Amino acid sequence: MTSRPYIGGQAVLEGVMMRAPKSFAVVVRRRDGSLLVRERATPDVRQGIARWPFLRGVASLVESLRLGSEALRFSIEQMEADTPGLAASSGAGLGILAALGVSLVAVVTRGDGAGTVDGSASGKRVGAGGGLMLALAIGFFVALPQGLAAVVNRVLGLGLPVQSAGFQTITGALKLVIVVGYMLAIRRVAEIRRMFQYHGAEHKTITTYEAGEALVVENARSKTTFHARCGTTFLVMVVFVSIGLFALLGACLPRIHTGNAALDNVLFFGCKLPFLPVLVAVTFELQRLFARYAATGPLRVLLWPGFLVQRITTEEPEDAQLEVALASLRATLFRQEQEQEPGRSTGAQGDVQFPSYAALAAAPSLRG
Repeated sequence: MTSRPYIGGQAVLEGVMMRAPKSFAVVVRRRDGSLLVRERATPDVRQGIARWPFLRGVASLVESLRLGSEALRFSIEQMEADTPGLAASSGAGLGILAALGVSLVAVVTRGDGAGTVDGSASGKRVGAGGGLMLALAIGFFVALPQGLAAVVNRVLGLGLPVQSAGFQTITGALKLVIVVGYMLAIRRVAEIRRMFQYHGAEHKTITTYEAGEALVVENARSKTTFHARCGTTFLVMVVFVSIGLFALLGACLPRIHTGNAALDNVLFFGCKLPFLPVLVAVTFELQRLFARYAATGPLRVLLWPGFLVQRITTEEPEDAQLEVALASLRATLFRQEQEQEPGRSTGAQGDVQFPSYAALAAAPSLRG
């Protein structure tokens, strides 16, 4: 019996991206109600040592950022095509999305999976976009919380060394406040709120697939919008793991004491950077462990901090949004099946448009 492929996904503007070990698909709904599908084969980069525990977490994050960046750009292009003049707008909608919102929302709406982009010019552009998303994430979730912790430390006169466990606890608490506060703020933007609905649709669809049920709206509708492998849960877990990891790092390093608190913070931030892959790797393995063994039963309490924040980053989707997520998964699974059969691989494909979900579901290549 052939094992079922491992599926991950991400919400985009008016759409959903899904990926399997050897396939990738993103489906967006156009203003006229039609569904635009982009799908193709993708080489599985998690080969050899990249499949080893801890190393696979870093590989997965890099893949997710690269593929997520491409999927977001694709969805933005379709929205701009449907709304002339939107690209030049500096209003609250897409102007915010194109700057910081979309990149950070991509982090919290991504789900663990497998896939990568090709080595084409498009792939190189995507790699640059993924690099930007990574830089934004480091600045927003690492540098900013530590800077604010230094301010709190000074204002309250706590006198905590930057390497101390107490300082790292304050940093972690502020990191969580920043994440939750930011998500509460941006969900007021209409486009972001709809992305959160698509995030819920993505979770419901993957849960339906994992339950072995038919990929139809009726089955997906009843599923929960929460998922243990969600990027939101990953970020929440990063907060807690970072407290312990960086407190341990601070205890192992020689004390940084230049006499200038600001310089001490900069130097310790520099010391943290090489350990960010370790933070990602440890958190990835813990999340996989919790998702496997704590999804049910009394250990489920370990997932509740992430689920509580998912209440912010997911919304109950409309049936039309479930259709988009289901269409994306159908396209991904079809391509995955092709890649697993010798001689059937067809390589990269262009975009295909369907007038409705019913037409897509009836297509011989996408039935499931």
